[in-house]
Amino acid sequence: MKVGILADSHDNVPALAKAVGLFNDLEVGLVIHAGDIVAPFMAKPLKSLQSDFIAVYGNNDGEKIGLSHVLDGRIHRAPFFTIFQKKRILILHEPDHLEALAASGHFDTIIYGHTHEADVRHGKTLIINPGECGGWVSGNRTVACWDLLVNEVQIFPV
Repeated sequence: MKVGILADSHDNVPALAKAVGLFNDLEVGLVIHAGDIVAPFMAKPLKSLQSDFIAVYGNNDGEKIGLSHVLDGRIHRAPFFTIFQKKRILILHEPDHLEALAASGHFDTIIYGHTHEADVRHGKTLIINPGECGGWVSGNRTVACWDLLVNEVQIFPV
């Protein structure tokens, strides 16, 4: 089973559409967005996902009611805890207290965004930041795919 991970799409519809296409091609079972979708119109490319989808709000997600409505309630306040395929996953946007959360032993994986830089750290807790899908800050548009079977993460350009 695979999980597609993205963050910081910041209203870049073409980049998000490419990410959705990649996740569909990779046949992921779940897509997690770690915040900063920004506007409700960004839900349109997400409707093409062939997997389940969950997200957390980021610091730039101002239209929370609109996002909640168009994403059918699948967007949550961070931190958000979920279990998928027996993996305990904490989803953040901002990486506040990231090291302490990882050291707590309460989570198998912590997924975050906000920094616009890809970050994959293996340890007792797997830490994943897919980088920025939107590409506005770094000029690099990236997403991640986490293969739960081998517990490996790949960063993909979109």
